[in-house]
Amino acid sequence: MMKKLQTEALELLKCLIETQSFSKEEEPTADLLTKWLVNRGVEVKRNLNNVWAVNKYFDDRKTTILLNSHHDTVKPNQAYTRDPFEAKIEDDKLYGLGANDAGGCLVGLMSAFLYFYDQKDLKYNFVLAATAEEEISGENGIAYLQDIMPQIDLAIVGEPTLLNLAIAEKGLVVFDGKVTGTPGHAAHIPNDQNPIFKALKDLEWLNSYQFSKTSPSLGEVKMTVSQINAGHQHNVVPSALTFVVDCRVTDQYTNAEIAEIISTNTSCEVVPRSLRLNSSFIDPNHELVKAGVAMGKTTYGSPTLSDQCRLTCQSVKIGPGDSLRSHSADEFIYVEEVYQGVEFYIDLLSKIV
Repeated sequence: MMKKLQTEALELLKCLIETQSFSKEEEPTADLLTKWLVNRGVEVKRNLNNVWAVNKYFDDRKTTILLNSHHDTVKPNQAYTRDPFEAKIEDDKLYGLGANDAGGCLVGLMSAFLYFYDQKDLKYNFVLAATAEEEISGENGIAYLQDIMPQIDLAIVGEPTLLNLAIAEKGLVVFDGKVTGTPGHAAHIPNDQNPIFKALKDLEWLNSYQFSKTSPSLGEVKMTVSQINAGHQHNVVPSALTFVVDCRVTDQYTNAEIAEIISTNTSCEVVPRSLRLNSSFIDPNHELVKAGVAMGKTTYGSPTLSDQCRLTCQSVKIGPGDSLRSHSADEFIYVEEVYQGVEFYIDLLSKIV
């Protein structure tokens, strides 16, 4: 059965690559995934461009594990030398947009779900969710589906991690800052309300502040002033200065706590664009983590965002492929990685069910 699952997973991945599925335009791949599951006897549910299902003998009294990955992709960058929608194997590499991020993970999780789908007396329920809009952290993907699916107690999020376990993931808050002043002619007497100089104290604080709590797996919260803008000509003192802060949040703080700390320590206007992209984690002593470590896998904290940031339960990020290939030109995944992903997910879940 394993060989059959691996072969069919690779063929499904090829079909996904050859079906355009940019964020918010995932209907064709949602159709494809629905048909693939229905043809294998799965009772499928569809909400917007999200495809999901529960195992055949789902029991409300049991703990539920979500198997989640996404089927949307970014748009191909201009450095591509290949047709991004041609699924072509060369030198044991399957090339194509979305092959690595996160097609290999998705077909692996779907295969594992199919393996357990009609088994009786499982310790856990399984919910499979192939979701939309992950690449843009959209509202019509996992965030939308979370209120529709059964209650989820634990999630496995499929993203390329070389099959190691990302047991924590940094959240993100982007802040917009504004300092107002008094405009005037640059040739006149000194203007002590020049917003450029008024901003210096707050910018220095943002650059040097160290948060007191350090995460064992994610390290320190990191704030970076990434954009700044003021003035439009050399002889005019501007009326305002604006800046942007990129803040990567660890599991030691909520996004709201970060916003409060910044507000308390700055005198200018600093407003978060959103507080919804939270950090995530799983207890390192959870049996799923222990099972992965027993299989020779390492654990680490991930600096990159995934659908984990929208989940309200504990979650772990695991998948075949390499995150460094994501969004790259001529994206690829090794064929053997696809096969290993199918086998790994099944073996991992077999150790806890």
